[in-house]
Amino acid sequence: MSRATALKGEKPDIIIAIDKRKPIIIPVVSMEPLREIERALREPWGDFPDAFIHQTSIPTVQRHPQYRAAKDGDVAAALRLVDDTLNPALLDRIIAALRDRDAILVPVFAEEAYGVNRIPMVMAEALESSLSGRASVHATADIVQANRAGHTGASGWVRIAHPPLFDGPVEKGADYIIVDDFIGQGGTIANLKGFIESNGGKVILATTLTGQAYSAKLASAETTLAALRVKHGKELEDWWHGTFGYGFERLTESEARYLTRAEAADTIRNRLAQARRPANP
Repeated sequence: MSRATALKGEKPDIIIAIDKRKPIIIPVVSMEPLREIERALREPWGDFPDAFIHQTSIPTVQRHPQYRAAKDGDVAAALRLVDDTLNPALLDRIIAALRDRDAILVPVFAEEAYGVNRIPMVMAEALESSLSGRASVHATADIVQANRAGHTGASGWVRIAHPPLFDGPVEKGADYIIVDDFIGQGGTIANLKGFIESNGGKVILATTLTGQAYSAKLASAETTLAALRVKHGKELEDWWHGTFGYGFERLTESEARYLTRAEAADTIRNRLAQARRPANP
């Protein structure tokens, strides 16, 4: 069956057809019945750098008078929000990290409750303008989120249980910078990175408008992974791989810490089962 998602806004409508690259859907068996989980693509972290966060005080962004309208698709509101909160001091750090490489700025296009979140696209365009003459970057609207994950304001379990999926053309051999308005556990960035790299691109950086400082670390640390494996055992990692399609080493640091804090492996399975119920779309 053909499935497509239409993202409507001030720019021409974007129709995301995913007939040729359907997500793999598998049934998951645990102590509680789970709805089908769509597997997101993830790739190894390697030496991926920490994300560049413009405002580590989340209220500075979320209490801005234009935030809600921008989140729900108002481009003018997004322009005012980004203009007020983008951190010019980070630009030199981004330029240094680029090391004279050309790069494509890819914003996270996500559908929110009342529209498509325009903040990442406006932020990508603002970065392109601010870096003009100092770095060779340009923004693209070609890659979009192909499902509605419902992560805004959601718990960590809901975020993990409903992975965002992506679709669109990837320029093979090109370097990409992921741009998003918020980083929490980092799963959206990890999945978009996986999609781009599985299709021949290379993600070299990620930058967000806001998020806690500790969320900047995306690549999971060996010590964190060791603690996760010691606490919950190989059986959970095997279950995780069979369910999500990747092992613990492709978790973000925040995801790995979140799972480590769970009381037991059964707690993780049951919390994810609860998050997959129809009441948590």
